[in-house]
Amino acid sequence: MKLDGQTAVVTGGVSGIGKATAMELARAGAHVIAADINAAKGKELVEEAKAAKLSIGYQPIDLGDRNAIRACAAEILKQRPRVDILVNAAGWGEMQPFMENAPDYIDKLVLVNLAGPIHLTQALLPPMIAANRGKIVNVASDAGRVGSSGETVYAGAKGGVIAFTKSLAREMARYSINVNCVCPGPTDTPMLATRPEKIREAFVKATAMRRLGKPQEIADAILFFASGRSDFVTGQVLSVSGGLTFAG
Repeated sequence: MKLDGQTAVVTGGVSGIGKATAMELARAGAHVIAADINAAKGKELVEEAKAAKLSIGYQPIDLGDRNAIRACAAEILKQRPRVDILVNAAGWGEMQPFMENAPDYIDKLVLVNLAGPIHLTQALLPPMIAANRGKIVNVASDAGRVGSSGETVYAGAKGGVIAFTKSLAREMARYSINVNCVCPGPTDTPMLATRPEKIREAFVKATAMRRLGKPQEIADAILFFASGRSDFVTGQVLSVSGGLTFAG
């Protein structure tokens, strides 16, 4: 899958699934801009990519702040004429009972996981529309498909990402812009590492393949949706979860 000459933006691109995706897209030939709130890890990623002779840059973004998102998009479009591939991979959440969720926590979950990707996508779409081409890959979660105890608002936001994907795909099809969604199951990421050990063990037991996913395995699915091999695929939701869920 060759992406030579293309520009890709990956949110959450300095760690976990986002980093694996950024590296994979760069290996395929794309120039990747990793957009993330963590500047220190962003610098590390750029140096790691340079050592591997991969083209990856870093751009700061706060997905909880719509003004910061629009400013980030504007800066990216100053650097590049357009973005060919947008991967909304960033995600954030903690596990706690719904009735213990503080109002500010609820707001942040919705902003980072749903509103942020919506704002960024809208800001980066005009040049894609003008070029009559583009790939958008949203990373939701199987929690958004079937629910997850202790992650009710997170699951709701990710369910919103799935609906956003399908609706945007309908609107963008006339411009030959593909919009698809990858739903990871429990994956061995820094976010999952913050969960209690008994929770991680429960995830493994609930997964048909009896193991956690690897960030690279999610990145492989994202690469398919980002490449020319998915040109006739849009509005689709793919679970990469080792058989955690079989429901549609």
